[in-house]
Amino acid sequence: MEQKVGNLFEGISGQVPEEVFETLLETGNFHIERIVSKGQSTLQGTWLCQKQDEWVVLLSGAATLSFAQDASKLDMKPGDYVQIPANCKHRVEWTDPNVKTVWLAIHYK
Repeated sequence: MEQKVGNLFEGISGQVPEEVFETLLETGNFHIERIVSKGQSTLQGTWLCQKQDEWVVLLSGAATLSFAQDASKLDMKPGDYVQIPANCKHRVEWTDPNVKTVWLAIHYK
């Protein structure tokens, strides 16, 4: 396997008109991606629901997630992480419109 080297904060466009998803590593059992947001949120009335578990850490910026099962909201700042079980309905309520919000998401079985 070839060695891959990079920086999670390099190569981010100055403008982020829509959320950017970039796969960093993928195998049969897991998928690691960088997500960059700037003011984006999940479309009103829409819930995200994945077949795999997901672990997400916020590296920069700020965001608010909400979860359908208990109507809870989670305000996130750099360093905060959350494990989202498979089939858990959730949504991004808000991301900071003034700075880039950079997430690292790991999807796994």
